[in-house]
Amino acid sequence: MILLSLVPPALLLLAGLGAFMSAGRPRLSHALGAAGATGASLLGFSATVVQLAHGGAEAFSVPWNTSIGASFSIGFDALSGFFLLPIYGLSAVCAIYGFGYLGGHNADPAESRRHGPSWFFFCALAASMVLVVLARNAVLFLAAWEIMSFSSWVLVTHEHEKEEARQAGITYLVATQIGTAFLLVMFLVLGAAGSGAAPAATLAGTAGASEGAVLDFSRFASAAGTAMVPVSGAVFLLSLVGFGTKAGIVPLHVWLPEAHPAAPSHVSALMSGVMIKTGIYGILRVLTFLGAPQAWWGWTLVAAGAVSGIVGVLFALAQHDIKRLLAYHSVENIGIILMGLGIGLLGMSYNAPAVAALGFAGGLLHVLNHAMFKGLLFLGAGSAARAGGTRDMDRLGGLLRVMPLTGIGFLVGAAAISGLPTLNGFVSELLIFLGAFRGLSLSEVPLAVAAAAAIGALALISGLAAACFTKAFGISFLGEPRTTQAREAREQGPFLVIPILLLAAGCALIGFLGPYAVSAISPLVAQMAGIPAAADFLAPAREGLRSVAVAGAAVAALTGALTLLRVLLQRGRPVSKAGTWDCGYVKPDARMQYTSSSFAQPLTGMFGWLLRTVRTGKSVDGLFPAEARFESETPDVFSRRLFRPVFRGAGAVLSRLAWLQHGRLQLYVLYLAAALLVLLVWRLA
Repeated sequence: MILLSLVPPALLLLAGLGAFMSAGRPRLSHALGAAGATGASLLGFSATVVQLAHGGAEAFSVPWNTSIGASFSIGFDALSGFFLLPIYGLSAVCAIYGFGYLGGHNADPAESRRHGPSWFFFCALAASMVLVVLARNAVLFLAAWEIMSFSSWVLVTHEHEKEEARQAGITYLVATQIGTAFLLVMFLVLGAAGSGAAPAATLAGTAGASEGAVLDFSRFASAAGTAMVPVSGAVFLLSLVGFGTKAGIVPLHVWLPEAHPAAPSHVSALMSGVMIKTGIYGILRVLTFLGAPQAWWGWTLVAAGAVSGIVGVLFALAQHDIKRLLAYHSVENIGIILMGLGIGLLGMSYNAPAVAALGFAGGLLHVLNHAMFKGLLFLGAGSAARAGGTRDMDRLGGLLRVMPLTGIGFLVGAAAISGLPTLNGFVSELLIFLGAFRGLSLSEVPLAVAAAAAIGALALISGLAAACFTKAFGISFLGEPRTTQAREAREQGPFLVIPILLLAAGCALIGFLGPYAVSAISPLVAQMAGIPAAADFLAPAREGLRSVAVAGAAVAALTGALTLLRVLLQRGRPVSKAGTWDCGYVKPDARMQYTSSSFAQPLTGMFGWLLRTVRTGKSVDGLFPAEARFESETPDVFSRRLFRPVFRGAGAVLSRLAWLQHGRLQLYVLYLAAALLVLLVWRLA
C-alpha cells in the first residue's frame, strides 16, 4: 500500500505539466491546473485517512546510487500521515481559491499567460511537500526539499515585474539555501555516526531499507542508542538551524514578512499554512534518530519558542500591511508549537509522562490548527485586498457590510488564532498550558522554571494576539470605508468565498470536537513521547475540553434563540437605521477613525526599544492647523541590524576576488579542473 502513496503526488505533477504545456490556451491551462491540483489533493487526503485508520508503519526501498549512500526509500507512519493531512487538505482548498483568484486576471493577456507556469509550480510545491514527509533517505529528502524551495521561490516572484517581489525572492532564496547547507552537514554527521548500524525496524517506521544506503533513515534510527550519543547535541542544533530557517524561528524568520506579502494569496496560505511546517516535521523526524532527549534540548525549544512567539506578535501588531501582519503571526505560531514540543521533551527528560504527553499533544495539534486558521486568514486577507485594491489596512474599512461572508470567515480565523473558545486554536493552546502547569507542580526545579517561562510567554502572546486581530479585523472590516474602491467592494465570487467558509467551518468543528481530536492524535503522541499509551495521560484534558464544548454549544444555542426572537419581534414593524455615536461631531468622516498605528500605539509604545518604529509627519500646530500628517514604519530589526550588515561585509570581502573573473571560458574550466585535482589528492591522502 505504501507505493499507492506516490499516486497523488504523481497526479499533482501530471496536472501541473498539463497546465504548463497548455499555457498558450490560458482558460484550458487554468482549468487543468486548478482541477488537477484539487482532485489529486483530495485523493491524497482520503488515502491518508485510510492509511492512518489501518495503523502500522510501511516502507519501500530500491537501490539508487549506493556510492553516495542514496536509495529511493519512502515510508509511511503516524508522523508522516499527520503532516500529510494538512498538506493535502490545504492544497485542495488553496487550489479552489486560486482558480477564482487568478481567474480574475483573465482580461490581462500577459497575466493569463502566467497561469500555466504558476499552476505547474503550485502542483510541484504540493507534490514536493508530500515527498519530503515520505522520504526515508537523506539524499531523496534533500532533493525533495530543494524542489519545494525552488517551486515556492518561483511562486513568490510570480509578479516579478515588481521590485517588492524580486527583493522578496532574493531574501527567500538566500535564507533557504543557508538552511539547506546546515541540513547537508547534519545528514553527513548522521551518516558518519550511523554507518556501522544495520537497518532495523524502528520508531521512525523505516524498516526494510537498502543495506548499502548509509544515508537511509533506518540506519540513523538504529544507531540512536549507541553511536548517536556523542553527536546528538550537534545534530539537534544543526537541525534546529536548518529546519528552523524554513519554519521561521527568530532570528531566522526574516524571509517570511518579505515573501508572504509578495506571493499570490493562495500561495501565501499554502506556504504559511503547511510549507513552513515541514521545518517542524524535520525537527520531529530527527528527534526519532537521537534516542533519549537531553534536558537542554527542551530548554532550547522553549526559549526559542518564547522569543519567536513574543517577537512575532509584537512586530505583527506594528504592521499596516495585512499580509505582512499575518506573516509575522506565522512566526508567533511557530513559537507556540516549539514551546509545546519543548515542554514535551522536558517531560521525557525528567520522567514526567503526563507533561510529555500534554506538551507533544498541544504542539502537534497546533500544527494542524494553524494550517486551518492561517490558511483562512490569508485567503480572507487576499479577498479583502483584491476587493479594496490594497493590502494597507488604513485604506480599507467597512468591508463587513459589503463582503459579509468573507468578513465573518476572517472573524472566525481571528478568534481562532487568538485562542478564544470554542475554536481550534483554543484546544491546542489549552493543552500546552495544561502541560506547563503540570510541570510547574512537580518537584523538578529546572522543569518548573521552564514551565513557568512557557506559561508567562504563552499568556503574553495570547493577549497581544487578541489585541492585534482586534486591530486587523476592526480597521479592515468595521467602520467606514476609507477609499472609493473600498466603498464599492463586493464579494469576490464563489470560488473565493467557498474555501474561506470551509476553513472557518473546520476551525469551529475542531473547537467543538476537541476531545475527539485529542483522542485521534493519541497514538502519535505516545510514539513521540515514548510512552505506552498517551490516552491515559490526556484523559483529564479531554474531559475539560468536553465541558468547554458543552458550554460553547449552550451559548451558541442561546445566541441563536435570541436572534430568532429578535427577528420575530421585528416582524411587521418599521425598522429605522441611524449612525453610531459620533462623539459630538455633526458629520464624522472616515478620517476621524482609528488607524492601525493609533490603535496599536499604546502597546507598541511599550516595546519601542525592540520595534524601533520610524515615525514621520507633521504635528498639529496652532489653533487652525493647515496640515497634519503622521506615518510610521516598523522594518524588521533583525534584518536591518543583523543580516544586512553581515551580508554587506561578506559582499565587500568577496568583491576583492573580482579579479578572478575574466570572462574567459578557458580559465573557468581551468579553475574547475584545479578544484577537482585538489579534491582527488585530498581523497587519496
